[in-house]
Amino acid sequence: MAASKRRCVERAMAMTYESRRSSVQRRVTDQLSLLTVHAHPDDEASKGAPTLAKYSREGVHTVLVCCTGGEEGDLNNSALAEPGQPFHGLDADAAKQLLATLRPHELAESARIIGFSAVEMLGYRDSGMAESPANANPNSFHMADVDEATGRLVSLIRAHRPQVIITYGDDQRGYPHPDHLKVHDISVLAFDRAGDDEWYPEAGPAWQPLKLYYSVWSRARLTAVHEALLRLRGSSPYDEKWFERPNLDARITTRLHIGEYLWARSGALRAHKTQVDEREPFWFGLSDAELADVYPYEDWVLARSLVPNRDQSDGAVEDDLFAGIRSAARR
Repeated sequence: MAASKRRCVERAMAMTYESRRSSVQRRVTDQLSLLTVHAHPDDEASKGAPTLAKYSREGVHTVLVCCTGGEEGDLNNSALAEPGQPFHGLDADAAKQLLATLRPHELAESARIIGFSAVEMLGYRDSGMAESPANANPNSFHMADVDEATGRLVSLIRAHRPQVIITYGDDQRGYPHPDHLKVHDISVLAFDRAGDDEWYPEAGPAWQPLKLYYSVWSRARLTAVHEALLRLRGSSPYDEKWFERPNLDARITTRLHIGEYLWARSGALRAHKTQVDEREPFWFGLSDAELADVYPYEDWVLARSLVPNRDQSDGAVEDDLFAGIRSAARR
């Protein structure tokens, strides 16, 4: 890293949250904006689709940043390989090529269903699973220079001016995919650097986001869905391995009631026909109505905030990703 960039990092780290909060008023606009960062097509469907649909329909400018094209994905819907279907009779190479052709269209349909205002591709290649040969592809996200990849994301942040950014968490022991790890790393850096005009001056005027959230599949949700499947269907795909994953519920700061928006999740998942088999109980074991009865929430971890937040010492949680921002806009 160049000496000038290193000095910028040191200066940014030395800044206190109080000094940043003093300029919150200048960074709140009449247009609320939310930007979510995902690794592959279909991640936007399985993580946060109801939340994004909710805010989109409330008039928030919602932006999906997808870092790769999902080129290393497999065909996960065997119905598409049956006679008369597009993957029938294809060898592995031909199937992989067709998959790479179809996934952008699936992403576009998923984004339309959710209601995203904009979809931005960061432009990297899918890295594949950890230690796979695809990891070494020079165009893969895994191999991307961190500063360069962060710069691409900063450019999009400055263009769309989100007050809120959603990304993957810092504890990914449950699913340590190289691209998911990289999404976290560049999102945190971009949150800090987007507001510093000494970083990436070519990327447009500085814009400081105000809140950074991590997505989380809570143990509470997993347990509720698992128990409902046993009760209503007699079996559950969530075996003991799922319950051996780290329990991050103690970190949850924000819980949104999204029961009336679960159609966005199911519809977006179905749009990814190559990746999701709608006969699969993992995704569709419960109907939207049943899931709304069982667990009508999505949970989030507030990782960084430059606005005052309600005191959570009594266990209270936020019910709005823009908590503290809407009130600042009214002042």
